[in-house]
Amino acid sequence: MEAPGYAADKDAVLKRLRRIEGQVRGIAGMVEDERYCIDVLDQVSAVTRAIQGVALVLLDEHLAHCVADAVQVGGEEKEAKLAEASAAIARLVRS
Repeated sequence: MEAPGYAADKDAVLKRLRRIEGQVRGIAGMVEDERYCIDVLDQVSAVTRAIQGVALVLLDEHLAHCVADAVQVGGEEKEAKLAEASAAIARLVRS
């Protein structure tokens, strides 16, 4: 199995995910402390944007490496990777 497209940025992606994990724990603490709803919602919105940012990095890396390589190979592999990327984009847009 070949390395994923984000392999070169793995440490940065993991750092971002750990920061998001901390933010989510902070939100749980806010709920436990019965903080004002809007303050909690503001933090939920920040986490949502952060997760979307990670998704965009992963998608960009996938397109730049996995899909680009498949396009060069051509044939069924190209069609499969393009369909897979299109489906992933559709899922991200709907989320």
